Amino acid sequence: MTYLLDVNALLALAHASHELHGRAESWVRRLGRDDRLATCAITELGFVRIGPQARLSPGVGRSVELLSALKRSRRPCFAVLGDRLGCEALPPWARSPAQTTDGHLVVLARSCGARLATLDEGIPDAILIP
Repeated sequence: MTYLLDVNALLALAHASHELHGRAESWVRRLGRDDRLATCAITELGFVRIGPQARLSPGVGRSVELLSALKRSRRPCFAVLGDRLGCEALPPWARSPAQTTDGHLVVLARSCGARLATLDEGIPDAILIP
């Protein structure tokens, strides 16, 4: 299975100082041999933007380096999902501005044969990282 990580899950996995790092790291260690993790343009840009804002990394350049190193890891392998979906593809449950990115990521993952993996509760059709 391929799991598209949302921004929070990606930040938690990459930054040992993130409050949910242990949870994300533990989940990744339990993944199967054929499982892959994925990013996309939205999650990568969110990672690069929020890391410095949350003081998880010192700047944009360091965030790019950290994400690149994480994506080069072999266990699990990473993929980058291409995104050609517009806002008309949003699911019916994405009714508030706060739900639009989550809705888009769920549909993107599904369109690529993947599942959205998140640390956030309440996202329909997403896998909650335990």
